[in-house]
Amino acid sequence: MSDDDLSRVFATTLSAQLRSGAVSPLEVMDATISRIEAVNPQVNALPILCLDRAREQARALTAAGNTPNTRGPLWGLPLAVKDYNDLEGVVTTYGSPLFSGNIARASDATVAKLQASGAIAVGKSNVPEWAGAHTFNPVFGHTLNPWNSAVSAGGSSGGSGVALATGMVPLATGNDLGGSLRVPASFNGVVGLRPGPGRVPRGARLPAFDTLWVEGPMGRCVADVALMLDGAAGYDLADPLSFPHNGERFVDALEHTDMPQRVAFSPDLGVVPMEAEVANICEIAAERFSEIGAHVDHGAPDFSGAIEAFQTLRGVLIAQMMESILIEHREQIAPEIIWNIEKGLGVTNAQLLDAERVRSGLYRQMENFFKEYDLLLCPTVSVPPFPKDQRYVDVIAGQPTQTYIDWIAITFAITMTSCPALSLPVGFTESGLPVGLQVIGRPRGEAALLRACHRMEEVLGLAGQVPIDPR
Repeated sequence: MSDDDLSRVFATTLSAQLRSGAVSPLEVMDATISRIEAVNPQVNALPILCLDRAREQARALTAAGNTPNTRGPLWGLPLAVKDYNDLEGVVTTYGSPLFSGNIARASDATVAKLQASGAIAVGKSNVPEWAGAHTFNPVFGHTLNPWNSAVSAGGSSGGSGVALATGMVPLATGNDLGGSLRVPASFNGVVGLRPGPGRVPRGARLPAFDTLWVEGPMGRCVADVALMLDGAAGYDLADPLSFPHNGERFVDALEHTDMPQRVAFSPDLGVVPMEAEVANICEIAAERFSEIGAHVDHGAPDFSGAIEAFQTLRGVLIAQMMESILIEHREQIAPEIIWNIEKGLGVTNAQLLDAERVRSGLYRQMENFFKEYDLLLCPTVSVPPFPKDQRYVDVIAGQPTQTYIDWIAITFAITMTSCPALSLPVGFTESGLPVGLQVIGRPRGEAALLRACHRMEEVLGLAGQVPIDPR
């Protein structure tokens, strides 16, 4: 198989070839490096690379052979690591000039788990400065969307989404507070899964008992995401919310025939503005769940107050993580991040109590919803990819936004439920830009969610329809 062919195949296919001996980890890595060198300068998705080290690791795996003791679920697969995650011996900048020389002493819990499962990190994927949903920063600049270099790649896992869509890597890490994994999946035509809290262990940089920020897998198809979740899920002492995965492999769960019986679609969850073209594409896709045997209704739980409550809780989290940086380096932080930190610092007891009440009430709403339905469906993003020179979306369907993250409100509303959510590619705008459908499952229901989306991926026939060569 040629280097070009290896860059186009799914991770699950590549894994099978590695295990059969049809290709070696070194051959795969050489093809990966060749692809990165050819494409990365065009899109700026992987600004930090450790290719020599990755090649040596692949050489060592090849020399050791594919024995039972080395057969982790991700054995020999190249991996892009988001630049919010620590990778031992490699720079972690968080997109900030303040950390442009920050070399990680150890891989964080998320990355260490993936490495222990056999993945080989090739470098770090680009991110917005500290947080956000549009990938540009003062250290490395913009990451370009391969579907159209003039539009946003989404964020904050934008570099990961682009690296996947261009065939540079078969797997990439993402993390998601308010949509940072799901938004770039939608904007780049790939698959991203936000698991429930604790499913994938998190590093010590995050507050130990926060449940808003999760780590999750990204891939070019649902099966690849399931495979990566097999390599990422489990317990780690660094994360008190993490728990062992004692069930069957997520990849194996895809093969069961159980499908959702009833699903409900909402174009806007009743709380966010939505561009009509996006809503229409997603509604058409939602109706096609009937082709896998599901009865499709229209409706959603009551999300009243969820947007305001999330803004409060997100502000508190960001302030908890970054107050000291604001005090010491205010002039070197993006204005949006200053706003976030100060919002959190200004939260009153009454606001915090109200936000927690709203979140608890929403969970009970979801509990009742899942007594009747198997899945909730809605668009992943309110807008298609927007011009990259805009810092953020300021108007949606003719309505001005109030904050720089209002345009991803439909993802952070789902964050408030603690339910697993997957962004599935379901169509294209008239201008040829990808659109994702957000599919939400029961708490700790990742296996059933992945299975339904895997089947729908077959129905829609869009798996792997990515640019590969940037446009």
